Amino acid sequence: MATATNQYRPDHAVPPGWVLQERLEVEGLSHAEFARRCGRSPKLISEIVAGKAPLEPETALQFEKVLGVDASLWLGIESDYRLHRAREAEDAAASATWIGAFPVRELVKRGCFERPESDADAVSKLLAFFRVGSIDAWTARYGRANVAYRHSPSFRSDEAALATWLRLGELDAELQDCAEYGESRFKHAIRDIRVLTREPIDEALRRTAGLCNGAGVALALVPPLPKTALSGAARWLSPRKAVIQLTARHKSDDHLWFSFFHEAAHIVLHGKKSIFVDGSGVDDTGIEAEANEWASNALIPNRAWERFVAASPRGGNAVRAFADEQGIAPGIVVGMLQHRGLLPWTHLNGLKIELEWKAGE
Repeated sequence: MATATNQYRPDHAVPPGWVLQERLEVEGLSHAEFARRCGRSPKLISEIVAGKAPLEPETALQFEKVLGVDASLWLGIESDYRLHRAREAEDAAASATWIGAFPVRELVKRGCFERPESDADAVSKLLAFFRVGSIDAWTARYGRANVAYRHSPSFRSDEAALATWLRLGELDAELQDCAEYGESRFKHAIRDIRVLTREPIDEALRRTAGLCNGAGVALALVPPLPKTALSGAARWLSPRKAVIQLTARHKSDDHLWFSFFHEAAHIVLHGKKSIFVDGSGVDDTGIEAEANEWASNALIPNRAWERFVAASPRGGNAVRAFADEQGIAPGIVVGMLQHRGLLPWTHLNGLKIELEWKAGE
């Protein structure tokens, strides 16, 4: 059975009442006189002119006799108009559903755009935020099926919320003046950043961003959005500029720094075509395990770690002494011990630094 393809679908339709009104003016007929000649009520004629009442076949036949315009033409105009209205309603419903998937209130709160005045305005503002021309264009560029996301099997985030959070990081990264990416410069920067983990967090992050920018990597700190259960992401804006994006959703320095080094591992080790999106950073398969291992070794060399854990450390003094020896924050040591099951999650959390997002960030 043949099916129609590439059909022309106009973006407008003329209601039959408009055509009728023009015809009556040409004929010099009032609504009341035309209704009398058709044997119908003036109210019905007025409602047809206003588009409030449909044009039925029996009425179309009466129009044909009085005005000399074939009934099939009247019914064709009516059919096209009603079909157009049905499509408009369907498109409006689809737009409302699409809008509802996005954290619009949060974007307004973060100053990304003004509060939308209508669904149509919300669609316009969201498309401008993502720099695409239509909902179909958004799906083609940002839909999960069209983006090479790579993440752990336990990762869970809503598609629209994830795309929104990534877009926020992209906008942040675009404002950062970065040198052309150089792998050796980035690896050197990572060694310097390791030492910064002992500094006050605000100063450490400021200097970390500067070191990353000098090596061709933007560092975007973007608070998590509702329905985004993630810690960070790594990707390339261009072959010469990479982005590390962090949420600090666990609000402790050990998670923040491990997430940074984990994302740095993706930049150093893995391809430029995928977007690496990471949840808790806990995974034992494939590239995530490789990134975890690289991050762990970058923070604490394997030999030093093995020597330390062989002594079965449990107290805060031992952890502080080892952190001083390695030149890193003690909270990182605590976090790694907890993650590997060598220390209960309830122990030594006082050595970690609690983080919080400042108002307006």
